[in-house]
Amino acid sequence: MSQSLARVVFGGTLVFFGVFFFWPILQILQGGFIDADGHLTFAYVRALLADPIYLAGLGNSVLLAAATTLIALLVAVPLALVADRYTFPGKTLLGALVLVPMILPPFVGAIGIRQILGQYGALNSLLIQGGLRPPGWTFDWLGTNQFLGIALVNGLSLYPIIYLNAVAALANLDPAMEEAAANLGCVGARRFLKITLPLIKPGLFAGATIVFIWAFTDLGVPLIFDYGRVTPVQIFYGLKDLGDSPFPYALVAVMLVSSLLFYALGKGLFGRDSYAMMAKSTSAGGARAPARGRAWLCTAGFAAVICVALLPHLGVVLVAFSRDWYGTVLPAHLTLENFPTALGHDLTVPAIANSLKYASLATLIDLGLGVALAYVIVRTKLAGRQVLDFLAMLPLAVPGLVLAFGYLAMSQEGKFWAFLNPVENPTVLLVIAYSVRRLPYVVRAAAAGFQQTSETLEEAAQNLGCPPLKATIRITLPLIAANLIAGGLLAFAFAMLEVSDSLVLAQKQAYYPITKAIYELFQLLGDGKLVASALGVWAMAFLGLTIVAMSVLLGKKLGALFRV
Repeated sequence: MSQSLARVVFGGTLVFFGVFFFWPILQILQGGFIDADGHLTFAYVRALLADPIYLAGLGNSVLLAAATTLIALLVAVPLALVADRYTFPGKTLLGALVLVPMILPPFVGAIGIRQILGQYGALNSLLIQGGLRPPGWTFDWLGTNQFLGIALVNGLSLYPIIYLNAVAALANLDPAMEEAAANLGCVGARRFLKITLPLIKPGLFAGATIVFIWAFTDLGVPLIFDYGRVTPVQIFYGLKDLGDSPFPYALVAVMLVSSLLFYALGKGLFGRDSYAMMAKSTSAGGARAPARGRAWLCTAGFAAVICVALLPHLGVVLVAFSRDWYGTVLPAHLTLENFPTALGHDLTVPAIANSLKYASLATLIDLGLGVALAYVIVRTKLAGRQVLDFLAMLPLAVPGLVLAFGYLAMSQEGKFWAFLNPVENPTVLLVIAYSVRRLPYVVRAAAAGFQQTSETLEEAAQNLGCPPLKATIRITLPLIAANLIAGGLLAFAFAMLEVSDSLVLAQKQAYYPITKAIYELFQLLGDGKLVASALGVWAMAFLGLTIVAMSVLLGKKLGALFRV
């Protein structure tokens, strides 16, 4: 790629992010901090923070994010250590199954967990049948502590992100470091805390940051749990006042600033340390076979985590196969009728077509822009190319709910972008929102491919008269096809099941994507919950195949796609 073409990519990226990333954020900040006379004011934010309802919502969101991240860390780190250090029966299969919670958006899993832990759910029925409680006894496990229920659902759904990063960090760890510590008497938990943990801390931070921001801004699960005392739900309910009140803008601005502050604080405290390590080949590392009892204990630990983490998915599957499920441990009557209904319902048929269209267009944008960005970042010496890398990763640090609100704000009547108003047709904004949110995964995948492919191949082609751009297309891109397919699949699959953007921007039924259709079906009386669960199972199968394909293509390098 010539310098002039690299500059075109640089300029085009700045324009794209300027219009569809920074401009929406600017509209939010303007609505929250600029008064009717055009003067800077903090009155709206002060009034907001003085309101105990909004202040409690913000506090609950922070605590919920912290609890979710802690649960995910407590689950993921021990699993990653066991997977890295030991060989045990069923390791390959269990290593694949441990990623299964990623195949369903947490808010869909919340439907299943509500069925299990509800007043007349499976757990209460099991306690009654086991004689631990009298007939007719009920207890609302979720109503008693909705906060804990949301944290568990999110934590058990998102821990694979931290697990992938931890496995990748441990795989790059030089065993000589730990062996030297062991020779000096530092073993067990002390060695882990003093040596291993500091060395893998940047990798853990990379995954934990995504989990924290995801949980902090999550909209779907609190909606399903009917838990309105968190900032994302308060923002969602405040959309109807978007044109008349500055307080929704102020609330979103507070969420945005909070997310960036948490990210910067974590980056400063946990993400800046790096340690020089010798090549791994200098020491004999790798997984080893423990004693037979310990090996089976590792297997049991993995299996136990997988069983607990899959409870929400199991609940969704059982609801999807049931005619009704009320007051019994398992559904009394099973049926397959919900699955064809989910593919033929008046609400789901256009939703599936819409999601396919939105996700396909967004993935094409991501592949084109992502490959160009990765090439400029890795292959060229263009001044300022680090800025492109920074821009490409920014969407991981900015909540999707914030961007969706910003798109609504910039397309209000009377604004320059009013012709994109999603009230009429959200297609353009949904495609852009999906592409911006998932661009980092494609850039990461493409950049990894370019780094692993020698430049000498392109140089040889150019020496034979092949132009630089043609050499890249004909030589390099086929060699990194596995990375591009993996990044594209991830972008496509997550776009198909995007939650925040879909719930906020899709306001007409004719333009509902799949996740909005699931949410609307869940609220319908009658068989709405059953059809919503069946549609969730179809989505689960689709994303599951995607994760399997990416695991085959990238292996342990899959964790690199989930780093900031």
